[in-house]
Amino acid sequence: MTDKLENLRSEIRAWLTDHAPGDWRTRADTHEKFAAEQREWFGKLVGAGYAIPHWPEQWPGGGRSLAEQKVIYEELARADAPRLLLSFVSTYHAFATLHECGSAEQQARYLPEILKGETWCQGFSEPNAGSDLAAIKTKAVRKGDVYIVDGQKVWSTMAQYADKCLLLTRTSSEGPKQAGMTYLLMDMKAPGVTVRPIHQIQGDEEFAEIFLDGVEIPVSQRVGDEGDGWAVAQATLASERGLTLMELSYRLRGNMYRLAETVQKCGRVDDAGILRDLGRLVTQIDAVCALSDQFLQKRIDGTEVIGDASIVKNAYSHCLRAWADLGVRVGGITAQYREPITFGDLNSGNWMADFMNSYAWTIAGGSEEVQRNIIAERMLGMPREPKGWAL
Repeated sequence: MTDKLENLRSEIRAWLTDHAPGDWRTRADTHEKFAAEQREWFGKLVGAGYAIPHWPEQWPGGGRSLAEQKVIYEELARADAPRLLLSFVSTYHAFATLHECGSAEQQARYLPEILKGETWCQGFSEPNAGSDLAAIKTKAVRKGDVYIVDGQKVWSTMAQYADKCLLLTRTSSEGPKQAGMTYLLMDMKAPGVTVRPIHQIQGDEEFAEIFLDGVEIPVSQRVGDEGDGWAVAQATLASERGLTLMELSYRLRGNMYRLAETVQKCGRVDDAGILRDLGRLVTQIDAVCALSDQFLQKRIDGTEVIGDASIVKNAYSHCLRAWADLGVRVGGITAQYREPITFGDLNSGNWMADFMNSYAWTIAGGSEEVQRNIIAERMLGMPREPKGWAL
């Protein structure tokens, strides 16, 4: 297995040397260019067999072991290649949903189109149903062979570019909240669908709101039975996170040179306090990379326990915050100006944009508080607060 992994590493490293776009940061200077660059890069990876290693073996480049997937993501991070942001929901969430719960007709219709570049977004969260997904109110009423859907979704990643949507709706208000949820596949170009990008503090528009006004969705585009939406949603949310955490950690370590350049450029190479904090950060990032490696190895060995991913998630988000904070401090007043951002780049060295963006990572993918609760209750066996407890 070791020889096989090293051969794969050499293979993808050589391919990336020839094909990875080194100038992607300067080329993707508008939202439209970013989307076009993402589609082009995804197409190249599909052709090379590196885009969907987690899909079954009948798909190009699929059927790879988790160890092989890890090698691919390590090399993508090492080469500083663009992350597959636009196609992430398509290749992970949409695939997991269709593969686990979709009908044979739905799989045959949608999965090949994903490889041709069709993109998906996720319509789960709502203005009053973020951390409590069971509180959704988007209503779907069946009329003959269609559902009529009305409601609003928010924080849908890159919905403004999406062709299709994984949509969680409410078809009944009787019984437990989870019991009345139904999962639908929606065409984003259908009449009644309005998408409004959310302009973020650092200048990006990674998320969007989706407004649904009498949208007709064929019953044939329901995943599972009516009322099974909660169970289907769990298949969506359980899609791979481990490789993402590892890749992000490796990319952060690979971009430490940006901090070193800022230290030198700003004349802080003799500042003992800055050098101390830089050394601590290097150690902290190395520790996060080691944690992510350990986490993936436990998954490979089948020894992962609930809470392992939460530890890595929180450790990474704290590292990212510390990295951006140090960059702003080293850069001084000039680093506090918001320069034009590079879309899709978490560690750009554009310090104020990086600093503002870093705070989102203590919320995205499960807030820091939720992750701590998982660690405390599920790993350490600590009791919940007694009801009525207050300061």
